[in-house]
Amino acid sequence: MSAAAVMPVPERSPLPFDPAMPPGDRRRLLVAALPEPLREVLAAGRLEHRPRFGDNGFDGLSEIWSPPANVTARQAAMAQWALADLEGSVLAPTEPERLLGRILALLSHYPAKGLTPEVEQLVAMDWVEDLGEFPGWAIDQAARSWRRTRKWRPSIAEMRALCEEACTKERQLAECLRKLSGAALPRSSVPGFTPLAETPRIRRFS
Repeated sequence: MSAAAVMPVPERSPLPFDPAMPPGDRRRLLVAALPEPLREVLAAGRLEHRPRFGDNGFDGLSEIWSPPANVTARQAAMAQWALADLEGSVLAPTEPERLLGRILALLSHYPAKGLTPEVEQLVAMDWVEDLGEFPGWAIDQAARSWRRTRKWRPSIAEMRALCEEACTKERQLAECLRKLSGAALPRSSVPGFTPLAETPRIRRFS
């Protein structure tokens, strides 16, 4: 029997996270909290930078990370547990009620002329639908950035871009873990392995 088949997957612990920290420092802190075998395989992966293009042409570089060829079933299972923890806490979508309050507060700084309160409420609900995938801390950062730098009412697309920018590092780490979790098969024979769909997500960082 291989060592991977008898060594249990470590239990998860609360991830350290402070949204006020610089993005790079947040990611380093999250990686440092992972089990050592997982940190090692993350460091052994290949990182490429590819040009990204938007509506206005060149829009920076995208990071493309690929796992190494020798990922073990145990490391893949660890990655799945870490991914569930990250997506269930740091990257967990905010509650709709809280998001609605945040959107109404932001839009109140930029009153729209000619809209009835009923229409304004419907507009806010569109915002809730289109920003509902983001964690509360990322939405807060986006709203704060807009209030302090812009004089006009934001569009949903502009706010989505700011939210995506706010949680880029955390989403990149989640994508690395997602690739790792599928890099070694079979994984169901690893003690402690739980399919992602069956893993509870209860902790949020608002």
